Amino acid sequence: MMSSDRYPTEQGTRGQDSAGRGGLRRRHVLFGGAAAGIGALAAAGTQIASASRDSQPVALPPEDGSNGAEVEPFHGERQAGISTAPQTHGVFLGLDLLPGTTREQVRALLRLLSDDAANLTQGKPALADTEGELALRPARLTVTFGFGPGLIRVVDPARAPGWLKPLPAFTIDRLVPEFSDGDLLLQICADDPLTVAHAQRMLLKDSRSFTTVRWIQSGFRRAYGTEKSGTTMRNLFGQVDGTSNPAPGSPEFERVVWGDPQIPAWTPNGTSLVIRRIAMNLDKWDELDRSGREASVGRNLANGAPLTGTQEHDEPDFAALSPVGFPVIADFSHLRRARPEDASQRMFRRAYNYDAAPGAGAGSGSGLIFASYQADVDRQFTPIQRRLDELDILNQWTTPVGSAVFAVPPGCGPGGFIGEQLFA
Repeated sequence: MMSSDRYPTEQGTRGQDSAGRGGLRRRHVLFGGAAAGIGALAAAGTQIASASRDSQPVALPPEDGSNGAEVEPFHGERQAGISTAPQTHGVFLGLDLLPGTTREQVRALLRLLSDDAANLTQGKPALADTEGELALRPARLTVTFGFGPGLIRVVDPARAPGWLKPLPAFTIDRLVPEFSDGDLLLQICADDPLTVAHAQRMLLKDSRSFTTVRWIQSGFRRAYGTEKSGTTMRNLFGQVDGTSNPAPGSPEFERVVWGDPQIPAWTPNGTSLVIRRIAMNLDKWDELDRSGREASVGRNLANGAPLTGTQEHDEPDFAALSPVGFPVIADFSHLRRARPEDASQRMFRRAYNYDAAPGAGAGSGSGLIFASYQADVDRQFTPIQRRLDELDILNQWTTPVGSAVFAVPPGCGPGGFIGEQLFA
C-alpha cells in the first residue's frame, strides 16, 4: 500500500500533509539536506520507509463524546503543556545528543519530533506508527520541548541565556546523574496513561538515531474527573501543593512565566523550566502528628488554608501571634520560607507525584517531580530555593535527588518546527 493511502478511513488520505504531498515524502523532507551522506539519518529513513509500507489502515474512533477524544492544540505562538490545565499523567524525558551531533542533525531531529508530536496531539498516528490505533484517543495530549545547554551550544551558542546552567549547589541536595541535566527535554502529558506511553515510544523512536536516553521520570495526579477542574493538586504528604500559583491567563501569570520589561524572557514567547526530583520520606513523615505537619507546612491540611485563615487562597498573616506569643505561621515553615518579600521572585509550578519501588526496609519510594516555569531562573527561582535550603523544616522529610534546567522555546505554526528560531 502506498504511504499516501495509509489512512483511507480518515478523511481519505490522512497520510498527506497540508501541501498534499505523501506522508512518506513528507518524512523525507524532514530529513532534508541534513541527511545527505549521514549514515545515521539514512538508517532512520530506511526504518521509516519500512514501517510505512507495513502499516495498516487505521479506523476512526467512534464519536461517543468520551474524554479521550479531547484535544489540545499543538501549533501556536507558545507551546502547549504550560498554561494547559494539568493532565492526570506526565512523563519527562531527558535526552543527550550523541557525540559529534551537528547543527543540521539537530534541525532534522526537531523537525521530525515536531511533525509527529503535532499528529499525536491531534489524535492522528505518527507517520511511522505501527500501532496507530493507540493514537486515536489523545486525551488532551501535549508535548512540550525544552533545550538544555548542550543542544543550544551545538545550534547557536550565542543564544544561550545566562541562567541555562545547573543550579547552584544546595546543602540539601543529594543529586544523582540519572535524574539530572540533559540536552533535550520532552514533557509528555495526557489524561490517559496508554496515550502517554504510546507518545513516549513514538518520540523515542524518532530520537534514537540522534540521542540517548539520560533519564525518564513518570508522574501522576488525581484521575480525570475525580475533582473539579482547577482544584489544587495534593502531593503524597497530603499537602495542597501549588496554592500560590499565578492563574493561567492572568496578568501575573503572563509576567511570571513569559516575562516583562523588568525580567524579560530569553526569547519572545519562550520561558524556562526547572525540574527537581524530590524524594519524600513518608515513613518518617508518618511519625509526625497532624498539628506538627500543619506547623511544618504553615497550612491547614484539610483545605490548604494558611494557619491564619480559613480558605485556601486567604493571604497569610505572618505577623499574627499565638496566645503564648509565638508566630502562628512559624519562620521555619515551608509557607514562610517559600513566600518571597520581593514580588518579582515568583514561579509557576506544574508538579507531578511519583511512586517508585521502595528501597530495602522502607515502606515507600515516593516523591514529587517539581516542574517550575518562570521567565528567568536566576532572578525568580534560585532566590526562593536558597531560602528553602537555609531554613525550611520540610527539609527533614524531603531530599532533592535530581535537578535539570531547560530553556523552553516558542511554539511553531503548521509546517514549522519547535526551535526553528535558533536556525533563523
